[in-house]
Amino acid sequence: MRRYRRTWRGSVVISVVNPLLFLAALGIGLGRLVDAHQSIHLPDVAYVDFLAPGLLTASAMQNAFVEATYPVHEATRTRGAYPSAAATPLRPGDILAGHLMFMAFRITISALAFVLVLIVFGVVDAATGALLVPSVLLVGMAFAAPLCAWAVGVERPSRLNGAYRFVAMPLYLFSGTFFAIGQLPGWLESLITLTPLYHGTELVRGIALGSIGPGKATAHAGYLVALALTGVVLARRGYSRRLHH
Repeated sequence: MRRYRRTWRGSVVISVVNPLLFLAALGIGLGRLVDAHQSIHLPDVAYVDFLAPGLLTASAMQNAFVEATYPVHEATRTRGAYPSAAATPLRPGDILAGHLMFMAFRITISALAFVLVLIVFGVVDAATGALLVPSVLLVGMAFAAPLCAWAVGVERPSRLNGAYRFVAMPLYLFSGTFFAIGQLPGWLESLITLTPLYHGTELVRGIALGSIGPGKATAHAGYLVALALTGVVLARRGYSRRLHH
């Protein structure tokens, strides 16, 4: 947290500037071409309205990868934050909880900044934006907790790079962020529906567009809650093994 006091301004700027650039380039620029040649697979909305919630959800996943991979790995090193904290009365579960709370704080700040951009663009109103923030936080924690469980046991940093290349990037491209997955082959579409980013995108986009019913919203949120809780359970075990080693 002390380190974040020195870097929060840059983090907030990035959280605002990146959405502006993506929405301007893709949502408004490319969106005009998409709207002019509307696909039957895209909901009957402007492309910027379709894209913006997808980018918001994907940004939560990206923040989770940034916060729960290298920082967790570095914290486990001999002179890292975790061994130092473990030398105090804090238990491994307390250390995990503290770090997850900080990740939740970072994800929430980024989500708030992004939602403000959406409100300025007129993509959503303030009331809808207030519903989006906790939904995006849920998406972020559904990634962050399992990533903590994995990263705490990683020995080689190169494996962390692999997570970005072979997990985060494919999810970012193929989970419905930029286009409706109905355009994909049936087998790939079925596979994508099993991923957390798909459920997060459907939940957040459905709220933003007002097109999701209580049943589907509960199903998507339930999937994400179950994944986050499973990640916490596995992370507690991993932290206990690592810090009691």
